[in-house]
Amino acid sequence: MALLWSRPRGPDPRVSITRSDDHCLRIVLTGAWHVADGVASLVPITQEFAHGNYVAGITVDAQVEGYDSALIAFLLKLHEICTLGDIPLRLEGLPEGAKRLYALATAVPEREGAARSGLGFAPLTVLGKTTLRFAKQGRDGLNFLGSVTVSVLRLMRGKAQFQQRDFLLFVEECGAQALPIITIVSLLVGLILAFIGAMQLKVFGAELYVANLVAVAMAREMAALMTAIVLAGRTGAAFAAQIGAMQGNEEVDALTTLGISPIDFLVLPRLLALVLMTPLLCLYANLMGLIGGYVVSVGILDITGTAYINQTMLAVKLGDFGVGLVKAFIFGIIIASSGCLQGLRAGRSAAAVGEATTNAVVSCILLIIIADGIFAVLLNLLKL
Repeated sequence: MALLWSRPRGPDPRVSITRSDDHCLRIVLTGAWHVADGVASLVPITQEFAHGNYVAGITVDAQVEGYDSALIAFLLKLHEICTLGDIPLRLEGLPEGAKRLYALATAVPEREGAARSGLGFAPLTVLGKTTLRFAKQGRDGLNFLGSVTVSVLRLMRGKAQFQQRDFLLFVEECGAQALPIITIVSLLVGLILAFIGAMQLKVFGAELYVANLVAVAMAREMAALMTAIVLAGRTGAAFAAQIGAMQGNEEVDALTTLGISPIDFLVLPRLLALVLMTPLLCLYANLMGLIGGYVVSVGILDITGTAYINQTMLAVKLGDFGVGLVKAFIFGIIIASSGCLQGLRAGRSAAAVGEATTNAVVSCILLIIIADGIFAVLLNLLKL
């Protein structure tokens, strides 16, 4: 026969409140403060604040017969109320162990975002928080761009602090190592454009003008756009992960302690390498796209290679390639800046590095699409 032992139930926790003539509250805690015996309510205390009653201070006299986390939780709730109302709180008679636990719990403020949010939905609250978050991100972005501009000016004066071998390494990572994926994507884009154009132009018996479609689309739009999107997912994410990992290892703080600007040492070589290589990759993407169109035209549409090349030379102008190169240059600045900014803003954990990488890719692609739309409007206004 099994015997079950249970702790004898003590007296219920009680809260007695008295108000003095100087508008101070004295709270006396009695009974056994165990979770199993029930949790005392804060309602009698909050009622003292109702109807605008002024409270100059609160004194807690703990005359408990036993306690566990129920007493600490009650005191922390009371501490939160006093903190919000800027009301002095004094504890008397608190057991030594409870006093240490209370001091430990209130020594460091709760980390922002650590508490779980409620399930309720307040549209105005969400709108306000979203607006403040975007405003903070915009301010951080402007500060970052200002720092990068100052760093570029220091570079022009020969005073920027970064290693040349780092710059050459990033040139290789952004350029030569990106050629395989740029080749595949650009070749397929050229094939797709040629197939789509052929399906529509075949109705009018104008299959030869597939060369016009592929050449102009690749030179003015698709080469720069697809190159930028590939680099955003490949290089921009890598920049964010690299600098984010340095944040977690406190390497960025170490550079600052040594008097070396993290913008000069970490951001500037990456920015220069990507800005240099993006237009070159764009030119290479143009070539691959034209080859894709050539394959479809010669292999499927029965257009001779000479006719396709001649029609391409008639359709595209040097200015079309210039538009694509300018776009690629701006896209390179966007990708490098967004990736490095998200890396510098990363927290000091593995999860924060992953979040920074995701934010870098999302922000890069979003800004690229916005910039491309602005280019479309400006080119239309300028009749280019």
